[in-house]
Amino acid sequence: MESLRIALEIVLPIFLLLVVGYVVKLTHMMNDTSVRQTNAVIFKIFLPLLVFLNIYNTDLASSFDSKLLLFTVAGVALQFIISLCLVILLEHDNPRRGVMLQGMFRSNFVLFGIPISTALFGDTAAGLASILIAVIIPMYNVLAVVSLESFNGKKPSIVKILVGILTNPLIIASAIGILFVVFRITLPKVVYKTVSDLASIATPLAFVMLGASFSFGDIGQRARPLSLTLTMKLVIYPILFLGLAILLGFRGAPLAVLLTVFGSPIAVSSFTMAQQMGGDDKLAGQLVVFSSLLSVLTMFLLIFGLREMRFF
Repeated sequence: MESLRIALEIVLPIFLLLVVGYVVKLTHMMNDTSVRQTNAVIFKIFLPLLVFLNIYNTDLASSFDSKLLLFTVAGVALQFIISLCLVILLEHDNPRRGVMLQGMFRSNFVLFGIPISTALFGDTAAGLASILIAVIIPMYNVLAVVSLESFNGKKPSIVKILVGILTNPLIIASAIGILFVVFRITLPKVVYKTVSDLASIATPLAFVMLGASFSFGDIGQRARPLSLTLTMKLVIYPILFLGLAILLGFRGAPLAVLLTVFGSPIAVSSFTMAQQMGGDDKLAGQLVVFSSLLSVLTMFLLIFGLREMRFF
């Protein structure tokens, strides 16, 4: 029951934020235009500040684990390659392809990584999760830009993809955060407090706007890509990569961190990016909503199973 409590404490607030957003939609406090404008602000200001702050607060020296880092990077890259093959073979609509590809490999590691790892193994796991944030989040963002730019309905252009990567606010924030950590640049207290306050707005506001953008009436039209993406993200990939990790000797805190990398629901920023970059934002929103809800069950089963088999 402890595992279920941990999952509920993390995922239930997300569900409630979505409900708030949907109430905003039902009461017409915001229209589609204002929701899109708010999402643009989230994507260009609040989420980049959140990414920067997570990297800025990372202790590279004490949390570095080369084996864990290498496995995670290789795993995410393999996820991307497998997912790319699947969407090309099984989906013909380009805006949906980009969203499905992004949804299959990109997890909500920023939100889920540290809380779940800390709940399971304390500060040791939290440090390991923090160091991965500095590497995995930029990697997620680069691959997400490649996914959406490649399938935005236009002829793929290497130059345009590179420009999209270099000008993406989340990637710029990641690069700046890494530079601050590497060169030990310290923000003045008043600036840090401002950045921290603004960053704290990102996740709750993004979920509220997601709820305000959600339409239940479109589920039937997107049932096939929705079910395929969710199955890969929440079932196939966690079993595959956690199984490989166990075979390679990962146990305890490192395995708990890998659980949050490969078992967390789809990142909420994937919806905002899809909306801003020409993807099927309705599908992206549904993927975030349903992956967040279903992850209560899948994360519980994964944690329970790993504990029962004494890998935790």
